[in-house]
Amino acid sequence: MKATMPSIQDIAETDEIISQPLAIEGGPQANPDGANQKELFHWPIVTAEDEEAILAVLRDGSMSDNKITKQFEAEYAAHLGVKFALGYANGTMALAAAMWAVGLRRGDELICPSLTYWASALQAFSLGATVVFADVDPDTLCLDPNDLERRVSPRTKAIMVVHNCGYPADMDAILRLARRRQLKVIEDVSHAHGGLYRGRQVGTFGDVAAMSMMSAKSFPIGEGGMLVTDNRSIYEHALAFSHYERTRDELTLDELKRMCAPAGIPLGLAVGGVKGRMNQTCAAMGRVQLKHHARRIAEIQRALNRFWDLLEDTPGIRPHRTPVHSNSTMGGWYNPVGHYVPEELGGLSVERFVQAVKAEGAPISRANTFPLHLHPLFNSADIYGDGKPTRIAFSESDIRQPPGSLPHVEATLSRTISIPWFRRDYPELIALHAAAFRKVALHYARS
Repeated sequence: MKATMPSIQDIAETDEIISQPLAIEGGPQANPDGANQKELFHWPIVTAEDEEAILAVLRDGSMSDNKITKQFEAEYAAHLGVKFALGYANGTMALAAAMWAVGLRRGDELICPSLTYWASALQAFSLGATVVFADVDPDTLCLDPNDLERRVSPRTKAIMVVHNCGYPADMDAILRLARRRQLKVIEDVSHAHGGLYRGRQVGTFGDVAAMSMMSAKSFPIGEGGMLVTDNRSIYEHALAFSHYERTRDELTLDELKRMCAPAGIPLGLAVGGVKGRMNQTCAAMGRVQLKHHARRIAEIQRALNRFWDLLEDTPGIRPHRTPVHSNSTMGGWYNPVGHYVPEELGGLSVERFVQAVKAEGAPISRANTFPLHLHPLFNSADIYGDGKPTRIAFSESDIRQPPGSLPHVEATLSRTISIPWFRRDYPELIALHAAAFRKVALHYARS
């Protein structure tokens, strides 16, 4: 592409770009055409095949049926190598169903990393349960197994494992603890579609996994979610929770049959009082996206690894990615971040670093997650009128966690940056973005 452009070596490694004054101080931009490089970032990839699949559903008027959704579920289950998959309207509902399906109930506790999106945890409140937050490993930014151990109490029912920003969590250590303490494990795979942990796809380790498939995710179907498991009981409980129209044909467990249809009343009510089914236009798009998923995320992998390779040994920034030759990968690398090391840049604040890189023409921001354990909704909000904060409404003690209780999570506010999420591996353009980061870092490291 762009044969007239200089090579990567000419662009990213020569003093012509990197040694110039910073753009924020009036110098030339490292990536002056950055605002026009939209082909690097366009997502999702929608082709005529997607359009025809969606139009077929619209023409048939079957948006609220489930024939195509069931086909998508079967294909997605085969893709992961699991027995059951169940489509949902969104990932939040899939995670809520997973919580109920593993037995999370009133007074129970769910352990969850504080560094995650709210949908990994907040649904526990509607079940009468609560959340105990755990710290993250400072390198992986995923649940720290060492901190996890001390968060377990007699009320703990399940662990929510989030493969944060695409990085696969330490499933070996987490599963050892979970099995020893007889805890259920839910995997939130919303950031990590297609990622591998020691050669095996994430989402296949815990008792159940759920994931968002909204249009920005690395497996995009418009809007939707999926629950996957090898456990038939968990599958049927999730089905009963929110797929009322399928209970008549698919429930086999006597306990669920009695719950859904006491005294011989016909089946057909959602135990959870919510409707979870996936719109079939999304299921149709999902079937098409699945055909191309492996190839597309492989290109994302190449692009992001290329970016970090170009920044090797750059002061002040470190890659957030799996080690080379670990047989683990970052999948679609959703919401990619980097570690920021201000002490290598004379104490430069992350805000100033972000401003300087933006001025060079590369997309960057501070990491966009807020420590959930510090949010007022998890500390002071009485959501259901219990007369005290919902977080502790059904707890035997005050389990709220004040500032300083999860130091690694809290440090991410000043020690992580969001980096460009390349969807295409265009070496020349990626080199320009890397040059913007390297130029800023070297300027401040030398000053």
